[in-house]
Amino acid sequence: MTRTAIVTGSASGIGAAVAAALENDGYTVAGLDIHSAAPYVVDVSDAHAVDQTIKRVVADLGPVDAVVSAAGHYEMVPISDITRQQLHRMLRVHLGGLRNITRSVLPSMLERGSGSIVAIASELAIGGDDCGAHYTAAKGAIIGLVRSLAVEVAGRGVRVNAVAPGPTDTPLLAADSPWRAPEYLETIPNRRLTRPEEIAEVVRFLLNDDTDFCVGEVLSPNGGAVI
Repeated sequence: MTRTAIVTGSASGIGAAVAAALENDGYTVAGLDIHSAAPYVVDVSDAHAVDQTIKRVVADLGPVDAVVSAAGHYEMVPISDITRQQLHRMLRVHLGGLRNITRSVLPSMLERGSGSIVAIASELAIGGDDCGAHYTAAKGAIIGLVRSLAVEVAGRGVRVNAVAPGPTDTPLLAADSPWRAPEYLETIPNRRLTRPEEIAEVVRFLLNDDTDFCVGEVLSPNGGAVI
């Protein structure tokens, strides 16, 4: 039987790697992104637009079995310079995006008694960051939502987990990003950035039916940057 997965942020980076991996696993993948390269173009921070998009996905592909919430953006800003607009946008996209997609797919999953949701957080939510408090706070909020929702729905056949990657080699990190600097990479035990395909493997693990013991987990593949 064909399974359907939704991946937000599917146009690039971790989202694109996850979408490719799930397609290789036999999923029919509905890629959602704000960029026109995605099959379903939507701003995940817009709850109404997300709800309408999910209705289209279900009409096109059938019930949703898995969701990976990977849409997001990153910027380095000292806390004294973070504007209200930057803070609100970070929360709307990361935390709001997860809330909106979950709100749209969860009723059907609960009705069918099956489904899996994986949110992409960040190891910065675990270890902190000295120049991106709004990003770190938004990712930390994702972990809180995941753990709370996991408890709420665990006994009803739906699993909710998170992946908190370390610095990953995606377009999200500019060429001159300090995370790419040789002196930073020397501080990581494996001496390199994580590849998006490696994050996708962790997502695949959490979506696997044999890992139904994973409830509210936060797996952090980060090359040893945070242990």
